[in-house]
Amino acid sequence: MSIIYPAMIAEHEKDYLVFVPDLDIFTEGKSYPEAILMARDAIGIYLVTIQEAGEAMPTASDYAQAIQIAKEKADDKDFQYSSGIPTMIDVDVEAYRRKHDSRMVKKNCTIPYYLDEQARKAGLNFSRVLQEALAERLAN
Repeated sequence: MSIIYPAMIAEHEKDYLVFVPDLDIFTEGKSYPEAILMARDAIGIYLVTIQEAGEAMPTASDYAQAIQIAKEKADDKDFQYSSGIPTMIDVDVEAYRRKHDSRMVKKNCTIPYYLDEQARKAGLNFSRVLQEALAERLAN
């Protein structure tokens, strides 16, 4: 499931500072493209975390709302995020989770004796075979 949030990206000295108003997230990059990647990563982390907590994803605002939120929450006398480039950042939450969640889960399975014997003689790693079969079956 992809979701898109507006972000304000503003150049400051040699960096590009990012504020994602709907999620109250700050990040930065050394270039504009890197700032977008960092924002996508920060949004992905945030959304996976709130999903795991059983919370609903915040509704995305439009550019005008994002600028207004930036003025209220992020701007100060030294730096104005609201004057940055409004940029829409997309994140495929499920793809992000698959890419970054490498926790392992132990499963117990039962197979016929003859398959166990053949697999052991062939030197197969049972966990790897199961992972590959599941990935193929689920088309991941």
